[in-house]
Amino acid sequence: MKKNNLFTKPLTACVFCFLLFASFTQVFAQNPNCFRLTFSDKNGSPYSIERPEEFLSPRAIAKRARFNIPVTVQDLPVNPQYITSIQNAISTPTRIISTSKWNNSIVIFFPEDGDYQNIVDNILATFTFVTEAQPVAYYNLTKNSKTSLPEQNSTSIVYNPSCDYNYGSSIDNMHLHKGEFLHKAGFCGEDMLICVFDVGWEDFDKISYFRPLYENGQIWGTRDLIPGMNNVYTEHGHGTLVTSEMASMIEGQMVGTAPKANYFFIRSDDPIREQPVEEDFYAQASEIADSLGADVSTASLGYTTFDYEWQNTLMPADNNGTSSIASRAATILTQKGVIVVIAAGNSGTDSWHYISRPADAFNILAVGAVDKNGAIASYSSYGPSADGRVKPDVAAPGHGSWIVYGEGAIMPFGSGTSCATPIIAGLSACLWQALPQYSSSEVMQLIRKYGDCFNNPNDRTGYGIPNFYQIYLDHYNHIPENKISSFSVYPNPTSGEVHVTFPSFGETGVVNHASLVTNIEVFDVYGRKQSHSSLATRYETDEVVINISHLSAGLYFLKITSENVFVKVVKR
Repeated sequence: MKKNNLFTKPLTACVFCFLLFASFTQVFAQNPNCFRLTFSDKNGSPYSIERPEEFLSPRAIAKRARFNIPVTVQDLPVNPQYITSIQNAISTPTRIISTSKWNNSIVIFFPEDGDYQNIVDNILATFTFVTEAQPVAYYNLTKNSKTSLPEQNSTSIVYNPSCDYNYGSSIDNMHLHKGEFLHKAGFCGEDMLICVFDVGWEDFDKISYFRPLYENGQIWGTRDLIPGMNNVYTEHGHGTLVTSEMASMIEGQMVGTAPKANYFFIRSDDPIREQPVEEDFYAQASEIADSLGADVSTASLGYTTFDYEWQNTLMPADNNGTSSIASRAATILTQKGVIVVIAAGNSGTDSWHYISRPADAFNILAVGAVDKNGAIASYSSYGPSADGRVKPDVAAPGHGSWIVYGEGAIMPFGSGTSCATPIIAGLSACLWQALPQYSSSEVMQLIRKYGDCFNNPNDRTGYGIPNFYQIYLDHYNHIPENKISSFSVYPNPTSGEVHVTFPSFGETGVVNHASLVTNIEVFDVYGRKQSHSSLATRYETDEVVINISHLSAGLYFLKITSENVFVKVVKR
């Protein structure tokens, strides 16, 4: 399906809100030369769950510990020995263009013309660890992609207790959600990491509006997964528009929903063609987001039909959350402690009609589109999922949304569920910043619960338009029952000392709870230990004071051993 302009008509395969160009390469029927090979196991892998630092960042490891999310065999990379065995057995040149550790699969590309089905059939017959082979793409690559994972920028963002902005007309993007009040309460996304999956960020790095993001260290890096491409800042500007709704900080004109969050850009969508392999790229992007320790992932993209007839094997009846590798990956990403936000799709007025993949995933936030007054956009895709779950989950302004689409160009030209999705993603990051006592799944459920249709969900806006500020008001001082603990931490934020208090057991003769604590350790957002205080001899007090005045401003975690928890602390 060609990528077309969305001034008047939404896209069928990709839920783009606005495209800067409409050119495309005419596609003709081609035999597949890219196959997804799925493996049965990870036996004999050189990786081990005992050494997660080999495939997860320190930030991701700290997050797993904070929310008691175990590292399992599922997290191990695909066994490289299996890949080598297959490539050594094939005489024709090959190249691995995608891997998925959660699906335990690879996508192998044969760069020379030929009918490779027989070769793939031989692979299935020869290697017992290969359980399935599926054609997913045809590529005619003229250059090699050179992609690498950039080093994370460790610049700390100074905490600002207030985010009282002049939004200008861009207030229309968030007022339905009362997002501006969440900002005024001091929550603008500081220290949160949002991974954005998209088709390209053309000129994002050149537009003056976004220079402060680089100067402040808020752009942590990029990754280009599309074969033949190696620079996310070229080829397409859809990601620029989407990200502008979250990251902009242009007083009086355009303020995004999470202007102080950190961002990582991953191109998982091909700007030229639509093929099933892009769902493999989405899965790989999800795994990268997890390995980085992302708090939120947002994807203003989706899949229904593809360029070649042989690729169209999934129909609306398969939107069950399990038929697509992308949908399965989105579900797993939530289990790893990430808020996953995905556009519902723009098929409401065409023959597909229903949500696109991976919006059918479980326990994610699939986002439909309304205008600034809450009226449903006609093109917003219908739910429910094929297995009857409420879809979309929520809705946000996606019709006439304010976007930055070039130097000096700030206008309400955004139309599509693509433009609704980053509004929810940015506000979700701010909300989780405000409510660190909750898990990602709990935050997503609160967002659904505070939708204006929660008690009567429908197939257009799901649980409705959520009130983020009301969620904060009702829960900022609340600890969920299953997380009630016998300690408190204050002041938070702090400029120097942090007090950890434990209740006394009174006249029962039992020693106070502080005596049970072996250590309180301080970690930064990358999981690096900063300091610790041994408490083994402090039987005489119910309060422990930790001095972090020597640390730079930013976000830290206190690990309290006796409670086996991580507590979020902001250092001013």
